[in-house]
Amino acid sequence: MVFGSTSTFRAPVRQSSSIAESLVGPLFGSPAVDAALSDAAWLQAMLDFEAALAESEADAGLVPAPLAAEIAAACHADAFDIAEVGQRSVTAGNPAAPLVRALMDVLSSEAREYVHLGATSQDVIDTAFSLMAQRALDVILEDMSSVASECAALAGTHGHTLMTARTLLQPATPTTFGYKAAGWLVSVDEARVLLGRVRFERLAVQFGGAAGTLAALGGTGVEVARRLAARLGLAEPVLPWHTDRTRVAELAAALGTAVGVAGKIARDVALLAQAEVAEAAEAEPGTSSTLPHKRNPVRAVLILAAAARAPGLVGTVFTSMVQEHERAAGAWHAEWEPIRDLLRIAGGASHHAAMLLGSLQVDPARMAENLAADGGLVMAENLALQISHRTGRSTARDVVRRCSEEAMKRRVAFADVVRGDPEVRRHLSDDEIAAALDPTGYLGSIEELIKRAQDGHRGAGASS
Repeated sequence: MVFGSTSTFRAPVRQSSSIAESLVGPLFGSPAVDAALSDAAWLQAMLDFEAALAESEADAGLVPAPLAAEIAAACHADAFDIAEVGQRSVTAGNPAAPLVRALMDVLSSEAREYVHLGATSQDVIDTAFSLMAQRALDVILEDMSSVASECAALAGTHGHTLMTARTLLQPATPTTFGYKAAGWLVSVDEARVLLGRVRFERLAVQFGGAAGTLAALGGTGVEVARRLAARLGLAEPVLPWHTDRTRVAELAAALGTAVGVAGKIARDVALLAQAEVAEAAEAEPGTSSTLPHKRNPVRAVLILAAAARAPGLVGTVFTSMVQEHERAAGAWHAEWEPIRDLLRIAGGASHHAAMLLGSLQVDPARMAENLAADGGLVMAENLALQISHRTGRSTARDVVRRCSEEAMKRRVAFADVVRGDPEVRRHLSDDEIAAALDPTGYLGSIEELIKRAQDGHRGAGASS
């Protein structure tokens, strides 16, 4: 390689204008959520606050109505240079201050006197984040609803599809794929409840002024805050929450939970898709750059990547709850990117999960093959239970353990060892042994439990 000249490597490239257009951005988000979280969307959300503030203060008699209308008319993000606002934010410590200055510069001298009246930069940014979260959560909740519907459909279709339940990654007892899907369904619905509560109850307007007292508005501050919340469609808090970050922590926790729930589903699918297992697969698996035979569970992998990132982001937000007095020195700033990242990867995880489950290929025949592959070992618990009715539990467990160890040591079918064992035959007849080794007779309350999950899902849908 020649190091004297690098002109060969200087091909011009178009700079991306958003994370969604970056090299790996499309992997981890969803188009609709990315759009709600872009820099342009953030800028617009801050301007939405300024427009609503001017109009609310006009309603309260603090700003002349024509001047409030002029301010609101100027609050369009495409009229401002995002990069310039970003550069100027370094001096101010946040993007709200330079944006307010830029807004004032495009207004008449009369109107600029009323811009940002009684507010502080944190009011702008916190409210903007509430608005962005609201818009992103609408999409995430829709995708999570699709995930839940797919889980419910799988639970119904495969309620009697026998498969091996696995604990600590080892074969345990029989179950059904429908019951596995029912487990997914309950967790998704519970995550939706958490997200829904945050979306509709906890995303609040922030308006407190410099130290949270609304002193600059005299006695009309609470009225303006009420009008502002109503105008923006956000909750009205009891007090300004500049250093009470409970709402932000709840948002982070709900998002982290949603990503974790999607991650659980993705982990199961990735394990079921292993070639040695082959009980389920993505309809459109990814390809390898080297190995032509590979069928990679790409959507599951991307969800799992989000699940690996989420806890650290949630932890940063929780760490940032410890703030100084009436306004934080750095902890507030530390929330911005983790919250946007959490919203973004939750959007991507829910989107990929909906696509994954919507086209999941389930192989009941392979599930049955794997269930029978160990020659009946998954029925050891039931066999011990049936023998214990004729003798003590300890004795029954010892007999079955001995049979299972012999089957594994000799690499023969557990059922064959059991049928030839004198101690087993002393307690159970041939028909009783056959019944004890039949997986269809050892499914417990699966049908009722699946129905409970589906009934709960219908109830969750009715209330959402």
